Amino acid sequence: MIPIENYGVKCMSMGFLVEKDAPIVWRGPMVMSALAKMTRGVDWGNLDILVVDMPPGTGDAQLTMTQNLQLSGALIVSTPQDIALMDARRGANMFSKVDVPILGFVENMSFFKCPHCGEPSFIFGKEGTRNAAASMGYKLIGEIPLEVDIRKGSDEGVPVVISAPDSVISKAYGDTAQNVVSKLEELAKEQTLHPEINL
Repeated sequence: MIPIENYGVKCMSMGFLVEKDAPIVWRGPMVMSALAKMTRGVDWGNLDILVVDMPPGTGDAQLTMTQNLQLSGALIVSTPQDIALMDARRGANMFSKVDVPILGFVENMSFFKCPHCGEPSFIFGKEGTRNAAASMGYKLIGEIPLEVDIRKGSDEGVPVVISAPDSVISKAYGDTAQNVVSKLEELAKEQTLHPEINL
Protein backbone atom coordinates (compact mmCIF):
# COMPACT_ATOMS: atom_id res chain seq x y z
CA MET A 1 0.00 0.00 0.00
CA ILE A 2 1.15 3.53 -0.73
CA PRO A 3 0.89 5.88 2.25
CA ILE A 4 -0.66 9.33 1.92
CA GLU A 5 2.03 12.01 2.07
CA ASN A 6 1.71 15.68 2.97
CA TYR A 7 4.28 18.21 4.19
CA GLY A 8 6.95 15.50 4.07
CA VAL A 9 5.06 13.20 6.44
CA LYS A 10 3.74 9.82 5.30
CA CYS A 11 0.54 8.53 6.87
CA MET A 12 -1.42 5.29 6.94
CA SER A 13 -4.51 4.67 9.04
CA MET A 14 -7.00 1.89 9.69
CA GLY A 15 -9.57 4.55 8.86
CA PHE A 16 -8.33 4.48 5.25
CA LEU A 17 -9.07 0.73 5.06
CA VAL A 18 -12.74 0.76 6.08
CA GLU A 19 -15.80 2.56 4.81
CA LYS A 20 -16.57 5.98 6.22
CA ASP A 21 -18.43 5.80 9.56
CA ALA A 22 -17.89 2.02 9.78
CA PRO A 23 -16.95 0.92 13.32
CA ILE A 24 -13.67 -0.89 13.83
CA VAL A 25 -14.38 -3.75 16.24
CA TRP A 26 -11.37 -5.96 15.60
CA ARG A 27 -9.90 -8.30 18.20
CA GLY A 28 -7.14 -10.89 18.33
CA PRO A 29 -6.12 -12.26 14.90
CA MET A 30 -7.85 -9.39 13.06
CA VAL A 31 -5.79 -6.84 14.99
CA MET A 32 -2.58 -8.77 14.27
CA SER A 33 -3.40 -8.92 10.57
CA ALA A 34 -4.26 -5.22 10.39
CA LEU A 35 -1.07 -4.20 12.18
CA ALA A 36 1.02 -6.37 9.86
CA LYS A 37 -0.60 -4.64 6.87
CA MET A 38 -0.06 -1.20 8.42
CA THR A 39 3.64 -1.80 9.03
CA ARG A 40 5.16 -4.35 6.68
CA GLY A 41 2.41 -4.05 4.07
CA VAL A 42 3.03 -0.34 3.42
CA ASP A 43 5.69 1.06 1.11
CA TRP A 44 7.20 3.39 3.71
CA GLY A 45 10.55 3.79 1.98
CA ASN A 46 13.40 5.06 4.17
CA LEU A 47 12.11 6.73 7.32
CA ASP A 48 13.80 8.78 9.99
CA ILE A 49 11.17 7.75 12.55
CA LEU A 50 8.01 5.67 12.38
CA VAL A 51 5.36 6.90 14.83
CA VAL A 52 2.47 4.55 15.64
CA ASP A 53 -0.47 6.30 17.32
CA MET A 54 -2.13 3.73 19.57
CA PRO A 55 -5.39 3.91 21.51
CA PRO A 56 -5.10 4.04 25.30
CA GLY A 57 -4.94 0.75 27.12
CA THR A 58 -2.96 -2.47 27.24
CA GLY A 59 -4.91 -4.73 24.88
CA ASP A 60 -4.29 -6.82 21.77
CA ALA A 61 -3.04 -3.95 19.62
CA GLN A 62 -0.33 -2.85 22.05
CA LEU A 63 0.85 -6.39 22.82
CA THR A 64 0.93 -7.31 19.13
CA MET A 65 3.08 -4.26 18.40
CA THR A 66 5.60 -5.16 21.09
CA GLN A 67 5.80 -8.78 19.92
CA ASN A 68 6.14 -8.12 16.20
CA LEU A 69 8.20 -4.94 15.90
CA GLN A 70 11.50 -3.91 17.43
CA LEU A 71 10.33 -0.71 19.09
CA SER A 72 12.86 2.00 19.88
CA GLY A 73 10.60 3.38 22.59
CA ALA A 74 7.12 4.31 23.77
CA LEU A 75 5.92 7.87 24.25
CA ILE A 76 3.10 8.16 26.78
CA VAL A 77 0.61 10.93 25.90
CA SER A 78 -2.09 11.92 28.37
CA THR A 79 -4.30 14.77 29.40
CA PRO A 80 -3.64 15.91 32.99
CA GLN A 81 -6.78 14.62 34.72
CA ASP A 82 -6.64 11.60 37.02
CA ILE A 83 -8.93 9.34 34.98
CA ALA A 84 -6.74 9.67 31.86
CA LEU A 85 -3.55 9.23 33.87
CA MET A 86 -4.77 5.83 35.09
CA ASP A 87 -4.54 4.56 31.49
CA ALA A 88 -1.22 6.36 30.99
CA ARG A 89 0.31 4.62 34.01
CA ARG A 90 -0.98 1.23 32.86
CA GLY A 91 0.45 1.80 29.39
CA ALA A 92 3.85 2.83 30.76
CA ASN A 93 3.92 -0.21 33.06
CA MET A 94 3.00 -2.56 30.21
CA PHE A 95 5.71 -1.24 27.87
CA SER A 96 8.23 -1.34 30.69
CA LYS A 97 7.29 -4.95 31.49
CA VAL A 98 7.97 -6.03 27.89
CA ASP A 99 11.30 -4.13 27.81
CA VAL A 100 10.22 -1.24 25.58
CA PRO A 101 12.00 1.91 26.82
CA ILE A 102 9.76 4.79 27.89
CA LEU A 103 10.84 7.95 26.08
CA GLY A 104 8.87 10.14 28.46
CA PHE A 105 5.40 11.60 28.96
CA VAL A 106 3.67 14.33 26.95
CA GLU A 107 0.83 16.33 28.47
CA ASN A 108 -1.85 17.03 25.87
CA MET A 109 -4.40 19.80 26.48
CA SER A 110 -2.19 21.03 29.33
CA PHE A 111 -4.06 24.33 29.52
CA PHE A 112 -6.34 26.63 27.53
CA LYS A 113 -4.96 30.08 26.80
CA CYS A 114 -7.72 32.67 26.47
CA PRO A 115 -7.45 34.31 23.01
CA HIS A 116 -8.71 37.60 24.47
CA CYS A 117 -6.74 38.12 27.69
CA GLY A 118 -4.00 35.48 27.35
CA GLU A 119 -4.76 34.04 30.79
CA PRO A 120 -4.18 30.24 31.01
CA SER A 121 -7.02 28.08 32.33
CA PHE A 122 -6.13 24.58 33.55
CA ILE A 123 -9.37 22.93 32.46
CA PHE A 124 -8.19 19.35 33.06
CA GLY A 125 -6.02 20.11 36.09
CA LYS A 126 -2.50 21.44 36.51
CA GLU A 127 0.70 19.41 36.05
CA GLY A 128 -1.04 16.05 36.47
CA THR A 129 1.03 14.41 33.75
CA ARG A 130 4.27 15.91 35.06
CA ASN A 131 3.54 14.56 38.55
CA ALA A 132 2.52 11.11 37.24
CA ALA A 133 5.69 10.87 35.15
CA ALA A 134 7.89 11.92 38.06
CA SER A 135 6.22 9.41 40.40
CA MET A 136 7.19 6.63 37.97
CA GLY A 137 10.73 7.91 37.41
CA TYR A 138 10.12 9.39 33.96
CA LYS A 139 10.38 12.89 32.54
CA LEU A 140 7.72 15.14 31.08
CA ILE A 141 9.15 15.95 27.64
CA GLY A 142 6.35 18.07 26.22
CA GLU A 143 3.28 20.13 27.05
CA ILE A 144 0.76 20.81 24.28
CA PRO A 145 -1.90 23.41 25.14
CA LEU A 146 -5.52 23.27 24.05
CA GLU A 147 -5.80 25.84 21.24
CA VAL A 148 -8.39 26.65 18.61
CA ASP A 149 -5.68 26.94 15.93
CA ILE A 150 -4.79 23.26 16.34
CA ARG A 151 -8.40 22.24 15.69
CA LYS A 152 -8.72 24.64 12.75
CA GLY A 153 -5.53 23.38 11.19
CA SER A 154 -6.60 19.76 11.62
CA ASP A 155 -9.98 20.42 9.98
CA GLU A 156 -8.37 22.34 7.11
CA GLY A 157 -5.50 19.90 6.61
CA VAL A 158 -2.79 22.48 7.35
CA PRO A 159 -0.69 21.79 10.46
CA VAL A 160 -0.27 24.75 12.80
CA VAL A 161 3.52 24.35 12.48
CA ILE A 162 3.06 25.26 8.79
CA SER A 163 0.36 27.94 9.11
CA ALA A 164 1.94 29.64 12.15
CA PRO A 165 5.54 28.41 12.44
CA ASP A 166 6.57 31.12 14.94
CA SER A 167 3.62 30.62 17.29
CA VAL A 168 3.87 29.38 20.88
CA ILE A 169 2.02 26.18 19.94
CA SER A 170 4.41 25.46 17.06
CA LYS A 171 7.31 25.90 19.46
CA ALA A 172 5.66 23.44 21.87
CA TYR A 173 5.38 20.84 19.08
CA GLY A 174 8.94 21.52 17.92
CA ASP A 175 10.38 21.25 21.43
CA THR A 176 8.50 17.99 22.04
CA ALA A 177 9.72 16.50 18.76
CA GLN A 178 13.31 17.51 19.53
CA ASN A 179 13.06 15.96 23.00
CA VAL A 180 11.82 12.70 21.46
CA VAL A 181 14.69 12.64 18.96
CA SER A 182 17.23 13.44 21.70
CA LYS A 183 15.90 10.60 23.86
CA LEU A 184 16.05 8.16 20.93
CA GLU A 185 19.64 9.19 20.23
CA GLU A 186 20.51 8.75 23.89
CA LEU A 187 18.95 5.27 23.93
CA ALA A 188 20.71 4.35 20.69
CA LYS A 189 24.07 5.18 22.26
CA GLU A 190 23.22 3.22 25.40
CA GLN A 191 21.87 0.15 23.64
CA THR A 192 23.90 0.38 20.42
CA LEU A 193 20.60 0.41 18.53
CA HIS A 194 19.81 2.76 15.69
CA PRO A 195 16.57 4.78 16.09
CA GLU A 196 15.68 4.54 12.40
CA ILE A 197 13.08 1.95 11.43
CA ASN A 198 13.26 0.72 7.86
CA LEU A 199 10.39 -1.60 6.96
